[in-house]
Amino acid sequence: MDLLFTGGPMFGTDASALLVRDGRILAIGHDDVRELAGPRTEVVDLRGRLLLPGFQDAHVHAVFGGLELGLCDLSGTTDVAEYLRRVRAYADGHPLEEWIVGGGWSMESFPGGVPGRDLLDRVVPDRPVFLMNRDHHAAWVNSRALDLAGVTARTPDPADGRIDRGPGGDPVGGLQEGAMALVEALVPAATPADRLAGLLRAQRLLHSLGVTAWQDAMLCATNGYPDVADAYLTAATDGSLVSPVVGALWWDRERGAEQIPSLVDERERFTAGPLRSGTVKFMLDGVAENFTAAMTAPYRDACGHPTDNSGLSFIDPAALPGYVTELDRLGFQAHFHALGDRAVRTALDAVAAARAANGPSDTRPHLAHLQVVHPDDVRRFRPLGATANVQALWAAHEPQMDELTIPFLDPELAGRQYPFGDLHRSGARLAAGSDWPVSSPDPLQAVHVAVNRVLPGQDRPVFLPEQRLELATALRAYTSGSAYVNHLDDSGTLSAGSRADLVVLDRDPAAGPPQEIAAARVAITYVAGERVYSSRDA
Repeated sequence: MDLLFTGGPMFGTDASALLVRDGRILAIGHDDVRELAGPRTEVVDLRGRLLLPGFQDAHVHAVFGGLELGLCDLSGTTDVAEYLRRVRAYADGHPLEEWIVGGGWSMESFPGGVPGRDLLDRVVPDRPVFLMNRDHHAAWVNSRALDLAGVTARTPDPADGRIDRGPGGDPVGGLQEGAMALVEALVPAATPADRLAGLLRAQRLLHSLGVTAWQDAMLCATNGYPDVADAYLTAATDGSLVSPVVGALWWDRERGAEQIPSLVDERERFTAGPLRSGTVKFMLDGVAENFTAAMTAPYRDACGHPTDNSGLSFIDPAALPGYVTELDRLGFQAHFHALGDRAVRTALDAVAAARAANGPSDTRPHLAHLQVVHPDDVRRFRPLGATANVQALWAAHEPQMDELTIPFLDPELAGRQYPFGDLHRSGARLAAGSDWPVSSPDPLQAVHVAVNRVLPGQDRPVFLPEQRLELATALRAYTSGSAYVNHLDDSGTLSAGSRADLVVLDRDPAAGPPQEIAAARVAITYVAGERVYSSRDA
């Protein structure tokens, strides 16, 4: 059945009518388009609401997010007493589970960002507990979990992580980065059925938020991370995966170029139906809050004095250009986790090496997170054809930023955080992602922060106001920008021939003040012209 949209603004155009046929936009315009409608055309009256191309998330962990929705969920609060109440309630409600597993806690909830095992021991003393924090770079465990894993004062820190310790060296209950694997290796793995259910749960949520396609940033994972690729392959072959998905194959940071042939095999294996896996994910560094993001200047201590720590490089910066060059030659896209400015520079150097060796290509490398970017490197994105993949929801004053980040960064670095405005003005292409379940998967929440640099509903100072984006720019990052990164060139815009991946909002955010952008909600979502979500008052 054809669809005719009329009666409201259409993003990026001056059109007043749009016709969909066979899953694609047949025509967009005015009366000439209305005349194409037939007796069986379904007319969608926008009633002044905004019609947009579907949002695309360029960096998300959909299966992890969907799984966590069914586990011990600590998200949505920073109150320690509430965390403990939920853990106790989950344990009581699941008496047969060997481990209590979940996540979503915030570092701001604990002094220095480090949780204590004694808190968990009070509510679950008899079973091991393993709880990821909201950014998935640390875990909170109880004494039973540490005992089972044999983690003691004598256990050395792994090269890519840290065991949080008390004055005598005893583990206190926090495990940073690669140290999580010491305990996580014992956690019962999710079953294939669990992972598939998590993916389908995530797809429903993403559709309700207007997300019609995405790039999952961790398929075929190693280094202690669970692998979720089987869920995508099953859903892609049985028809339950409705949205186009790009799978980013994981670069094993404990191996070198010898893994490239296996990545070629995985690309073929995990390309089916709407799933394509021609991307390789390089996790170059950690996060600033636990001092593992790779910076060009050392972190400060609690008194403001420079330390001898400038963060970690998870992949040898000298070897990375060779890896990226060979993968680029084989047609792979590089997707970098680059949070600190040293990691950003390392990633751009690798892209530059690939360009020098292979010449221009359409592999479309992109750098995600970009918390700190040196001004010299801001100017490199456009000539290298590297896309800035932003997680805008993080660019605001909140306790994790104000208490656990800014005081410990070199002041010059602290003033260069999330430089979206500078990147845009330099001509860099912007894409957008959520990193869910690290943060909310709602694009409208992220767009709100990109425009305002203040969290919705918060009365705080604007965070580096010169880095704000215009509303249209932020929306393009989440539509055409991410479509470009995902190689979905027939989507992301309202134009004839494009896929009819469409979103109807309950209002036009441009018609109100910027402070109300986050109040907008998704009314209807379409994927290839099929309605996959409707709100109650759609």
